[in-house]
This record gives sequence, C-alpha cells and structure tokens, in this order.
Amino acid sequence: MKRGKVLVSVVMSVFNADKQVDRAIESILNQTLKNFEFIIVNDASRDKTSTIVRRYAKKDKRIRLINNDRNLKIAHSLNIGVSNAKADLIARMDADDISHPERLEMQYAFLKQHPNVAIVGTNISISDKNGNEIWKREYPTLSTELKKVMLRYAPFAHPTVMFLKKVFDEFGGYDPKMIPCEDIDFWFRIGTKYDFGNIPKSLLKYSLSVKSGSHYDIRKTELLGFKIKIKAISEYGYRLSLYDVVYNVLQFLSLWVMPANTRIRLYNALRSRGLI
Repeated sequence: MKRGKVLVSVVMSVFNADKQVDRAIESILNQTLKNFEFIIVNDASRDKTSTIVRRYAKKDKRIRLINNDRNLKIAHSLNIGVSNAKADLIARMDADDISHPERLEMQYAFLKQHPNVAIVGTNISISDKNGNEIWKREYPTLSTELKKVMLRYAPFAHPTVMFLKKVFDEFGGYDPKMIPCEDIDFWFRIGTKYDFGNIPKSLLKYSLSVKSGSHYDIRKTELLGFKIKIKAISEYGYRLSLYDVVYNVLQFLSLWVMPANTRIRLYNALRSRGLI
C-alpha cells in the first residue's frame, strides 16, 4: 500500500521499557500497511525509554511521542493516545511484544470486509524472556463464541486488537478504576451492542512476564476480574452457562491454594492445548 491518508493509529503506552521497546517499535515500522501513525505515550518512564522513542521519531515521522508529566498508568495513557489519534481505526500494541509484518494490513482488511464488527483480535504465540516460543494461543472466530468465553477469560489478547475509534468514544474508553483489567471491562461494554471478530492466525509474539501488568499481584487482579464478570451479568445481561459456573468456581478456589507462577503456567498450558 502506498502512503497517503492515515488508515490506522497504533497506540502504545510505555513505562520503563528500554530493554524491549526497540523491537516493538521496529515491528510496527516494518508493517506491510504503511499508511499509519504510531502514537507512543511515555508514562513518565525513569529509564532510557523516552530517549529511544525520540531517536526513532526523528527517523520516522509516523511516530508521535506524548510524554506524561507523571505516571498515569495504562488506562489513562491509552485514553490520551486514542484521543490524539487521527485515524478511524485504532490498533493496540505493547512495548514488550512483536507484531507480525502483515498484522495491520490483515486487520484493516477484516474490519473493512465486516462492517458489523467493532473490534478484531488475532491468535498469538507466547514467548519466554529469551524470546523462545513456549505456547500458542488460539481464540474463537465467531462473535457469539468470543462473547461466550468472556465469562471465563479474555476474548482477545489486549495488544492484538484493532477497533473502531467511534465505538471507543461511544463507550467512554478505558475505565482507569479497572486497571489492570481495563480491557476486560471494555470488551464487556462493547459486546452489549457490537460484534467481535478474530483472525485465526498468530499475528503477535506475546512476551510472558509474571511482572507484567496482567500478572503482577495476580490474586488482586483476578478478584477484580470476578467483580467485572458479576457486573456484566447483573447490569449488561450476560448469562452464565453451567460450564462457566464450574470454571469460575475452580478458578476462584485455585487463587488460594496455588502459587501465582504455577497458575499462570497451568492456565497457558491448558489454553494452548484447547482444553479450556
């Protein structure tokens, strides 16, 4: 595709990511779809992250750096990034992940071909701290199935999604009170009105870290996740199946009897094999 109108705004929040951010940036700059802008919100990093991003921005004018004066956390930072976006489509990215070169082009084409879909994700490969693939994770492709699994686990890997900016604005963006489950809360709200989609191809290499936002203080995070599910049932009209009930009961009990690292590895092993 030739450069011209900005078709996609890629939004990435970064905080103290100087060890990984260069790989994430390069994976976006090397996309086959060229008509994008790359909004990077530096959330008051204390390392060399800002310096690295500025260096890339000097070389490629598609990069727009926004510096927060203080650390606002991911939900606030993403809201700032999206509010500054020029495109009608927003693609998420995280500083420690790597996007497949065709990711943006494939997601852009999907949303254009499926006007009823407000958000599309992709499958992922999960790598360890050395970059070695340890698991693959697949997601359903049908909207009905993606919404069903929400009452068990996230229907998307957050850094894979591309969504309509107008829908983001309609639902008020990410809720900062829901960190680090701001994405789950957002999917439930969008799902009350719009369809979901997923491209059945691994288009992002996801870096697994027990210190990442989704795994740090896992008990507190998952208790918040349960509250979000209860709200989705009581306020948004989502319904639990018997399988959902059993799954959530076992998940809740495991919080108190199993170490966090063991739970993370067990979950990923079961998900990658399609057993849950």
